[in-house]
Amino acid sequence: MKYFIIGLILITSCTKVVHSQETNLAKEEISKQLGGAVLWYQQSAEMRMAYYQAYEYAKLILREKLENTRNSKPPAVVLDIDETVLDNSPYESYLIDNGDTYSSSTWKKWTDQARASALPGALDFVNYAKSRGVEVFYISNRKVAALEPTLKNLRQENFPNALEKFVLLKEKTSDKTNRRQKVNETHNVMVYIGDNLTDYSEDFANRNKDMGKDLVDKRLSELLSSFVMLPNPMYGEWEKAIYGNDFSISNDEKLKRRNKAFIR
Repeated sequence: MKYFIIGLILITSCTKVVHSQETNLAKEEISKQLGGAVLWYQQSAEMRMAYYQAYEYAKLILREKLENTRNSKPPAVVLDIDETVLDNSPYESYLIDNGDTYSSSTWKKWTDQARASALPGALDFVNYAKSRGVEVFYISNRKVAALEPTLKNLRQENFPNALEKFVLLKEKTSDKTNRRQKVNETHNVMVYIGDNLTDYSEDFANRNKDMGKDLVDKRLSELLSSFVMLPNPMYGEWEKAIYGNDFSISNDEKLKRRNKAFIR
């Protein structure tokens, strides 16, 4: 009986080691898959043009609404922060270098450094908005604990309104609905800008088998007139959709679902 128990313990231990190795390999593979996206984001002229073009489109929407909208509330624009006004791709490079994936601890170490650069077109747009008497708000899912380094980073990059009352970070939930409503209570929001569709509406959070593309088509007119989408191939709600709207699944399962999602 003693030998049976010892054998069972050894088998169990070996199984755990094998599973751990498989999980680590899956994590490293997912990290490697970031490579092409990060290279495109950091080095392509196409990325730069896409941001410039998006922000010029935001100006067109803002200009048209300022000329044709009558509202008792003062006008405002609402922008996300990460991959919208600030470039955090060096953090993604760090993950690749270390065979790692996102974690709140490594993300905190990055944001604490307050060294993300301004993205193309972002500063020009917010300065244009301010010149037209439009208030600028930032709604981000950075945690409230990251407020000070976030404000510092925005100030270093010369963004206006880098003050607590204009920067609404996450307290309990990543759902931005209540924070958007808070801005709408006092201002008439002309346009929302972000790298995720949930920067406009939480309706795009939990996506079906069509990955939310059908909802984009259904609400296209509304989106085109109220929201400006910025490209982010590195991470976002699109990735969560591939995981069945569940980031908590194992790395092994994530890798399986990523590989299965390719159109062949």
